[in-house]
Amino acid sequence: MRLIRFLAISIFVVVNYNSAVADNKLVCYYDSSSYSRPGQGKFELSFLDNALQFCSHLIYGYAGIDEKTYKLKALDDSLDLNNHNYKKVTELRRRFPGLKILLSVGGGRDGTYNDDRKVEKYLKVLESADDRFKFVNSVESFLKIYGFDGLDLGWEFPETKPKVIRGKVSGWFHKLKDKVIGEDEIDEKANEHKEEFTALVRDLRNKFKHEGLHLTLSILPNVNSTVYYDPNIAQYLDFIIIKAFDFYTPKRNPKEADFPAPLFPIFDRKYQENADFQVRYWTEHGAARNKIILGVPTFARTWKMTEDSGITGVPPLKVSGPGIGGPYTQNPGLLSYPEICKKLSNNTIKHELRKVGDPTGRHGVYLYRTVDDHNPEGIWIAYDDVDSVGSKASYAREKGLGGIAIDDLSLDDFRGLCSGNKYPLLRAARLKL
Repeated sequence: MRLIRFLAISIFVVVNYNSAVADNKLVCYYDSSSYSRPGQGKFELSFLDNALQFCSHLIYGYAGIDEKTYKLKALDDSLDLNNHNYKKVTELRRRFPGLKILLSVGGGRDGTYNDDRKVEKYLKVLESADDRFKFVNSVESFLKIYGFDGLDLGWEFPETKPKVIRGKVSGWFHKLKDKVIGEDEIDEKANEHKEEFTALVRDLRNKFKHEGLHLTLSILPNVNSTVYYDPNIAQYLDFIIIKAFDFYTPKRNPKEADFPAPLFPIFDRKYQENADFQVRYWTEHGAARNKIILGVPTFARTWKMTEDSGITGVPPLKVSGPGIGGPYTQNPGLLSYPEICKKLSNNTIKHELRKVGDPTGRHGVYLYRTVDDHNPEGIWIAYDDVDSVGSKASYAREKGLGGIAIDDLSLDDFRGLCSGNKYPLLRAARLKL
């Protein structure tokens, strides 16, 4: 009798454990522009095969908004339409029947990088009920034509202002000013845009529920959730992805380098610039924990170190703009995970890169090389490695969140160049969820 009872309890535990694991989402972003990268950075659709066994959702990036009609449109006609990339991607469900494939609009890709005009049309479409109606109807037909399971809203709101390096007196005064009257206003119509975005999300949900389509929200880096998002919109969304990274970038912060994606607060930094704060904002304002997905980057941010940077490498430190782009991505200030591995494998005593780990899992890891007689130009590289990605996945599981989002598959080691294992960061997230 005791044996039967023990077996029954064991089966119950295993079934419930497997059910909990199944509920943990692993959302995978795929930036289709990676098809145009040179050499070993080029990402063919066939590379998705080794990733999708781990993914619950695939988010295809990116579509945009037509600035004249305010309808949904492809951003790369030659790839998405003429080369039938949309159709090829959605047909992957035949081999991965449990996979949900969503199309993302915006995502910080709809226009020239850092061009304020691209944000303007995302605000304009909100301001008119007629334009919102056009957008919603165009989305429904677009998703049906190309076979997507739903839409991800990577809505392009104005970003917060980057940190300004100040002297001690100026810095003290600015902190006091922020506490009394808040940060400088970047959108005079922010309250209206918040209400209008809620209306758009509600309209999309009402349209989608009859078609069985999914609706998700990606909160882009450096968009203030308290300004633009009413937490009550969670009821209309399948889940919300918080892209809790790029708090520091060489584009926004060319003269000061710091951790771009800390999990927890760091002493003497802005209290909101960490993943834990971003998650708690939503959950403490009524969003269900299982609807919150924590976004994790697969890339590094890099800065040039100078003689003024010092010799310790400890952030924050003075720097001089973005580091040189890697051979695969060719993007100054950014390195893919295999590009980081390449730098480490080429490490020599003469040109030594020092690695500083993160055993606590609180802020991420970094590499640095100081300026000296052998190295006229130093570099500082901050990123999440396998261990820190695992720490974030463990955090998501322990906090009862909906899961983890990997951003982006094309910047993970999809060829297995580092150690022979393909998608090490994706695998690390799945292992710890």
